[in-house]
Amino acid sequence: MDTLTHALSGALLVRAAEPVLPRLKALPVLIRLITGMTAAAFPDIDGAIRLIDTLTYLNWHQGPTHSLLMLPLWAFFLSHLFSKVARGRYSWQLFLIPASLGIAIHIAGDLITSYGLMLLAPFSAERFCVPFAFVIDLWFSAIIILGLVISYILPAKKYIAGFALGCLAIYVVFLASLHERAKDIGLTYAQKMALPYTEISVLPQPFSPFNWKIVVMEGETYHILLVKLASDSSAMLSDNGVLSKMLAVYQPLTSAKWQQFKRFGDFPVDTMLVREAWHQPALADFRRFAIFPQFDRIDYSEKGVCIWFYDLRFKFPLLPPSFRYGGCREEGSANWYLQRQKGAFWID
Repeated sequence: MDTLTHALSGALLVRAAEPVLPRLKALPVLIRLITGMTAAAFPDIDGAIRLIDTLTYLNWHQGPTHSLLMLPLWAFFLSHLFSKVARGRYSWQLFLIPASLGIAIHIAGDLITSYGLMLLAPFSAERFCVPFAFVIDLWFSAIIILGLVISYILPAKKYIAGFALGCLAIYVVFLASLHERAKDIGLTYAQKMALPYTEISVLPQPFSPFNWKIVVMEGETYHILLVKLASDSSAMLSDNGVLSKMLAVYQPLTSAKWQQFKRFGDFPVDTMLVREAWHQPALADFRRFAIFPQFDRIDYSEKGVCIWFYDLRFKFPLLPPSFRYGGCREEGSANWYLQRQKGAFWID
């Protein structure tokens, strides 16, 4: 989730916990809400790694700061920090609960996206996710904002924030049902095509909770479907702008078309060179990052050659792929080196 939504979710959870955790009321309401918001935004402090290197950031984002095992340590650290900022007027113990709640709901919010969290860091770098929601989900954010606004307008109604959290939980269950529908579509396709040794993944897509990318992996071939799990509403957009064209790519199941992509390209004449580049030590960090690596293109120049790759998780309709990395080699040299190509967004 985006950092603002994370921060607001921290405030909402603290607000909802007030009736069942009386100890929270030892802090003034504004202070405990700010504590929850700040703590809920804190795990994204790992974004500072981008100042070192983008690929290092990609491999360590949602790492130790998003670990369940390290949550008590981060909460302890933030509690002491908040107490110092308050100039000792409140003991650090009073900040411990809202800080823990803020970090916990941040972890929960990121867990339902497709990036993956190192929940067991520092003992394991394995990533976990249940990809139900796209990283920016306006409905998810709207429920949180509405809950906070109403609880502010009606402070005497202590159940408002809890009710909003309940609505948020129901929405996540709804997303989970869409996830299962998309997975069933992939399973049906694999069975119909008699594909052996397949792995089926479904990824939430932008613009609507009904938009999904289904990936059926058959060896080194991806079978991909961009589908809308609802009636087609893109036709309601009368303009021919980029947004309407992107929305139109996601079609209902009756009209959506499966596409096939080979991981190392469609042309055998290039495949040997592409494979050589892919397995070079220079691309080791990108290989560790990419879940669905895909060959993009080969660039030849007087200086040499560059073979570009991206991750299918970060390829969206009509936009260049995000996080494209290439293995490059100068003419006459046997040494490969890493290059990065910027995409459509600043984070690329």
